[in-house]
Amino acid sequence: MRLKDKVAIVTGAASGMGAATARIFAREGAFVILTDLDEEGGQKIAREIGNRAQFIHHDVSKEDDWSRVVAEALKSHGRVDILINNAGVSGSDPDRFSMKTWDQQMEVNAKGVFLGMRAVIPEMQKQKKGSIVNISSISGIAGQNFVHMGYNAAKGAVRTMSKAAAVQFGRDNIRVNSVHPGVMPPMRTSMLSADPDVRARILKAIPMGRFGEVDEVANANLFLASDEASYISGAELVVDGAFVAQ
Repeated sequence: MRLKDKVAIVTGAASGMGAATARIFAREGAFVILTDLDEEGGQKIAREIGNRAQFIHHDVSKEDDWSRVVAEALKSHGRVDILINNAGVSGSDPDRFSMKTWDQQMEVNAKGVFLGMRAVIPEMQKQKKGSIVNISSISGIAGQNFVHMGYNAAKGAVRTMSKAAAVQFGRDNIRVNSVHPGVMPPMRTSMLSADPDVRARILKAIPMGRFGEVDEVANANLFLASDEASYISGAELVVDGAFVAQ
């Protein structure tokens, strides 16, 4: 098993990429703490996984919530080996200048990732080892016409703060990498990017000719979280069917 007895926190784990990551981590031997605002969905995934999963209601934009999640992980398992900073909100708002969307992007997609690292890194320093995978997006690498600029800005922040953390905490044997999914099944919060006509146009631009699957992102997360990636830090793994390679 690639994650035998590791303790992993996976945010945004009630659905989509987070749920897929929690499932595969548990199959590979990890104890998984699933967190999400969606209590019902998160509890359902935790029950499905079984005794290697625990759900905690969690708002990633709240510092106190992060303190509570890490404290619960330490109480239950004594350590935190892996953090998958996956929770986020879609940026596909047709109002390109919405300040509400800008603020939400910064609060959840950027600040939430920073708070997660801020909460777990001190524990990983004590352990002298840890792996953090921050979920960015192809929108953190290139601009698109179908997302709010705030989404690009927040996901770009995730990309660069991952590199900064990798440099700053490398001596503590803490690895930090980012994963950049391409077009996946629509998120619960999707608007414009869930529109069938928009998705049809996007599909034509993907060299592999299909959308991604959440398990493909989960497998990327698994690799980076595992000891197979023991000398990989500060990297960005793009899972997008060659979309941004054009």
